[in-house]
Amino acid sequence: MAKKNKPAAAVHALRIDGELTIYRALELKQTLLDTVEAQPKVELDLSAVTEIDTAGLQLLMLAKRAAQACQRELRLVGHSPAVLEVFQLFDLAAFFGDPLVVPST
Repeated sequence: MAKKNKPAAAVHALRIDGELTIYRALELKQTLLDTVEAQPKVELDLSAVTEIDTAGLQLLMLAKRAAQACQRELRLVGHSPAVLEVFQLFDLAAFFGDPLVVPST
């Protein structure tokens, strides 16, 4: 008897527009954590992030750890130039484990 494959869980897409800074961290925190806890797979689009500071970076790290604790998947995609710059500055590509596409100069 052949085993039936489970259907793959749908990916829940979420996008952050504008600043990912201390001024918006509280506003975004609950949305991110609620989404990660409720959805088995979340794809966080960072292509429209215009600015990111350490509070924004900490929020992304918190969301990644929360996903791991709940055995959920959080993928960061579409890294904007501002996000790429901060990830490279702090050498965080390995922490998040998502492929980074660095634009050619």
